[in-house]
Amino acid sequence: MTRIFIDADACPVKDETFRIADRHKLQVYVVSNGGIRPNPHPLVQTVVVDDGPDVADMWIAERVGSGDICVTGDIPLAAKVLEAGADAIRHSGEVFTTANIGNQLAMRDLMADLRAANPLNQGGGGRPFSKADRSRFLNALETLVRKARQV
Repeated sequence: MTRIFIDADACPVKDETFRIADRHKLQVYVVSNGGIRPNPHPLVQTVVVDDGPDVADMWIAERVGSGDICVTGDIPLAAKVLEAGADAIRHSGEVFTTANIGNQLAMRDLMADLRAANPLNQGGGGRPFSKADRSRFLNALETLVRKARQV
């Protein structure tokens, strides 16, 4: 049965995910290291992990499997999710695939190197999250859920 895992720290699409999960009667795990208000819906389970780097990511990676979906902006977590046979999707609706994850990991590393080499700390920050991103996310997640349920 398809489950949805949300890497919940700084996730702007939790409510949208809950709506789609409710429509399809899917279990949702909202994983964070705290600061997330629990959702009372019986299909939504809030998981609070210990503080520490990547603890929430490790919790998800250890449990996600074929047919599951992970909502994350974390590229290394997305790579682990894909390796486990599950699907991964960004908050903007961009779906991580085995065809694009290698380039995304390389770009992430390159950008980290560039940020580290910026002595004046100029620039940085991504573009703001938009209504179009939210709409793309809803459409892409719905498509992933339907695909996962056909398997």
